[in-house]
Amino acid sequence: MRIKLYLNKSVHDNAAAYYELAKDARKKREGLTKAIEETKKELEATKKKQSKDGKAVKVKREKQWFEKFHWFKTSSERLVVGGRSAQQNDLVFSKHMDDVDLFFHADIQGGSAIILKDGVNASEEELLETAQFAASFSNAWKNANAAVDVYAVKKEQVSKHSHGGFIPTGAFAITGERRWFKSTKLGVRVGIGKETKLAEIVPAVSKRTLDLESQLLPSATGKEKGALAKLLVKKMNVHPDDLLEILPNGKSKIG
Repeated sequence: MRIKLYLNKSVHDNAAAYYELAKDARKKREGLTKAIEETKKELEATKKKQSKDGKAVKVKREKQWFEKFHWFKTSSERLVVGGRSAQQNDLVFSKHMDDVDLFFHADIQGGSAIILKDGVNASEEELLETAQFAASFSNAWKNANAAVDVYAVKKEQVSKHSHGGFIPTGAFAITGERRWFKSTKLGVRVGIGKETKLAEIVPAVSKRTLDLESQLLPSATGKEKGALAKLLVKKMNVHPDDLLEILPNGKSKIG
């Protein structure tokens, strides 16, 4: 070990200088050790964060942008999003629709504007899934219809402007040839997403499965949305509000 000595200082001065350096190093080491221990405790507290009854408390999960809309992922993992209101219909189209996407809507007044991301490259199976989703989130469900026609168009065919007059919020002007999905049956499945562990909904024809799922169909004699949510809460163990956000409007029966 090499020791640096200052020739212009006495032996005692050199010793005192090294004593001070040792004191500083010891303080730094103590501070570092304390910081490490505090960090360990914080990490452990986060991992084991528990409620008073000893059950683990779930750390709040940050929502994805599309979770504020109606949404699901197709059998080939393409994202489908739709407005929950007239205002959201406009937002979905203006902010989230790209040139490669397809626009779906039930051929009935009142319904969600549904966007299939990368829809121009989607399979026939995915198109049918999206069509059923659009059918289910339209007034056809509220009317207790078993089926409804659905169409799909490209972005360039959709507009918020019309030469014929005013277009209200949530509505669109469609031009050109439409791809029709005639007599599309209504139906969805609701359950817990295998990845998100949250309440999710998918069209009935989808091959994607959910945990603790139930199939729903429109029914004039079925349960109102609120009553249905209370019933499903017991099975799925989720908050009622999480279900109210994703269920179709109108009466439903469990199929």
